[in-house]
Amino acid sequence: MTTRQVRLADRQDGRVRSGLREVRTELEIPSDFPAEVAAAAIAASHRHVQSGEEARDATDVPLVTIDPEGSVDLDQAVHVERSGTGWRVRYAIADVAHFVSAGGVIDAEARRRGLTLYAPDGRVPLHPVTLSEGAASLLPGHDRPAALWDFRLDADAVPIDVTVTRAVVRSRAQLSYGEVQTRLDDGSADEMLTGLRDVGRLRQELERARGGVDLPVPEQEVTVDGESWHLSFRAPLPVEGWNAQISLMTGMAAADLMLSGGVGILRTMPPPHPQDLARVRRTAAALGLRWPTEGSYAELIRGADPREPSHLAFLSLATTLLRGAGYTAFMGSEPELSTHAAVAAPYAHVTAPLRRLVDRFGTEVALSVSAGQEPAGWVTEALAELPDLMASATRTARALERESINLVEAVLLADRVGEVFPAAVVDRDKRNMFSIVIADPGVRAKARGELVVGTKADVTLVTAEPEQRAVLFAGPGPDS
Repeated sequence: MTTRQVRLADRQDGRVRSGLREVRTELEIPSDFPAEVAAAAIAASHRHVQSGEEARDATDVPLVTIDPEGSVDLDQAVHVERSGTGWRVRYAIADVAHFVSAGGVIDAEARRRGLTLYAPDGRVPLHPVTLSEGAASLLPGHDRPAALWDFRLDADAVPIDVTVTRAVVRSRAQLSYGEVQTRLDDGSADEMLTGLRDVGRLRQELERARGGVDLPVPEQEVTVDGESWHLSFRAPLPVEGWNAQISLMTGMAAADLMLSGGVGILRTMPPPHPQDLARVRRTAAALGLRWPTEGSYAELIRGADPREPSHLAFLSLATTLLRGAGYTAFMGSEPELSTHAAVAAPYAHVTAPLRRLVDRFGTEVALSVSAGQEPAGWVTEALAELPDLMASATRTARALERESINLVEAVLLADRVGEVFPAAVVDRDKRNMFSIVIADPGVRAKARGELVVGTKADVTLVTAEPEQRAVLFAGPGPDS
């Protein structure tokens, strides 16, 4: 690295880190846990874990965790094996309720936070790391309390029997997505990992058949290497999709239990409005995408290639059909809206309790209904307030992500004003401003000028202001 590059990296690093501190301050994001919460977490971490009447011994199940590289807040561990002509899937979820007492200081702080928040310079955990990265995390080689889901699947991976019970489990290995994908690609994967792949693919076929939606849009990613910051777009690995199918299957099973028991909290999303669907259909035709008369927009989305500007423009518009997601709590009668449009089935969040508040309560409902019991009072009493708590936490998480990316974009581009970048034009708003995507660096931004949605264009960077977290490009035309 040259001297100028070193100085530039130093300056960028300082501007990014100071800007991220400002973002956290603006959004009132806590930096540390109150002393009494940290102390309670340390005390809770010493609670004895043993099998007995309430938790069976399942330490013989050779579970593994599969997560992004470097993760230590491990919510889930999985084991997949052949069973006759079908499959058996066991899925262990960290039992946070074992450590977090209802009405205690850890519980109160978790309700205040709602979610683990992720920023480029680190995460802000939902629970103290003594628990989320220690005693409650499904780290390999340690006995841990868990809610253990046991699925018996037929040859097409359709559940024919589902149970969930409290158990003591012991993960055998901590694997990363990249490591598992490599093993599957080079043929060195064991039967458990090939089983995960096979079941994941079968579940994807079931998702396609029921009309589920999975947007294949690469994620905008901020990474830091020492003092150098980078922006890029990352396409998920196939194994991430297969692993996600196990989580989706569990969430659907939890929702079915809740609906059968007449109590719970669902993750819901209304179906697209017919007018919005018609608008997207017209846009798809204008962009040259073939949408069969009888085909669903889910099928068209599944076949879109985000590397093509016209397809990327369509996917950008298709996200507008997936709005209105929230949480619906109910007791007694089934709620008016009980399904999630993107899942195309009833669905509940239960698989990430270390990082998402609602999952602890959803898991407790599922455990109770599966055992033929009424949920505990502390669970049902919380249901009414959980939708608002989660909505507030989600707004904060989205604002943190948006403002953090805007900041990094502006800092990294501040010395490149006047440069020309190749871009894909993906949308136009009512003010005649265009949304564009630049592959290198991985930037999503606004541009003015005479541009055409669904095409490629050369755009010039005209503004990059870190203090305002603002970036603007201009294409050809009188407005440039």
